[in-house]
Amino acid sequence: QVQLVESGGGLVQAGGSLRLSCAASGRTFSTYAMGWFRQAPGKEREFVGTITWSSGRTYYANSVKGRFTISRDNAKNTMYLQMNTLKPEDTAVYYCATGRGFPEVAAARYDYWGQGTQVTVSS
Repeated sequence: QVQLVESGGGLVQAGGSLRLSCAASGRTFSTYAMGWFRQAPGKEREFVGTITWSSGRTYYANSVKGRFTISRDNAKNTMYLQMNTLKPEDTAVYYCATGRGFPEVAAARYDYWGQGTQVTVSS
């Protein structure tokens, strides 16, 4: 079992920045990769990006490439999502999850999920 807790969400104006955190606990040594997803009201959960836990390789959705950066701190068992140049269409609940491989873009390929953190971008 792996437990994930997201934090760092909030309200920000368009063009602003936020950094989300995802703290992992439990059987984290078995985690190969982790990812970020988001879900806006009335929409399906959408892949944002993923990172391998050991080497830090990253892969992003086209919609966030160049604006969002994923990183991790192995010593703290924490993954981050730095979001810059935020747009109103980035408004969603953001989730972190543990992945089975890299790069995995389908939510079904992720096993453990956090509870989510709300990000709201005002225009």
